[in-house]
Amino acid sequence: MELDDDLCLCFHVTRRKVENFLRVERPKRVAQLSECGGAGTGCGWCRPFLEKLFERSQDSPSQVRQTGDLPDATHYAQQRTQYRQRQNDP
Repeated sequence: MELDDDLCLCFHVTRRKVENFLRVERPKRVAQLSECGGAGTGCGWCRPFLEKLFERSQDSPSQVRQTGDLPDATHYAQQRTQYRQRQNDP
């Protein structure tokens, strides 16, 4: 996932915006990331990814930029679509 790709697809919050929020605001709890454009408050798909970035920022702010466990934008969006479909299945 690139910096300008949406991390929160519901509210179009980019990875760059989340990383800058973590660096500048230095939230104490992962739930405070909701103050970053509403990230994580929609369908919930991005919450595990937000948590990863938050945990990295707590360990070392320079570690936030690692990309190893974040999928590329296309795969990320496809996985979210499947997640949303499972949520809507009776």
